[in-house]
Amino acid sequence: MAKKPKAKTPAGRKRKDAKSHSRAQRAVTKHAASKAPLQYVPWHTIPLEELNPLLQRQFVVGQEIMLARVLLKKGCIVPEHSHHNEQLTYILDGVLKFWIDGREIVLHAGEVLCIRAAERYADSFEDAG
Repeated sequence: MAKKPKAKTPAGRKRKDAKSHSRAQRAVTKHAASKAPLQYVPWHTIPLEELNPLLQRQFVVGQEIMLARVLLKKGCIVPEHSHHNEQLTYILDGVLKFWIDGREIVLHAGEVLCIRAAERYADSFEDAG
């Protein structure tokens, strides 16, 4: 059984993560409350949110769904967290390791992982191929 990596969190990082997570939840709630129009959204029109030098993300939010594009660089470790909804992860390039319920799950390009709602997990980007 592989050990879950412990990510170092600088002071204030938890507050920033909580604030960012809260922002995403508000965006979903706001859009769910209104009638969502048809959306055509090229990724290049959405600003990249840089969470740290190894992690950037973008969001497209619908009425009851959110799609995140997450860009990880080699060595990026995402600390353990969860989401109130299910999460589908599709790997476009590279190798992403997840630690869920004491198990290590390795995803490669072209593979998909469905994570249950409220499931706590951590993940790390291993390499570009």
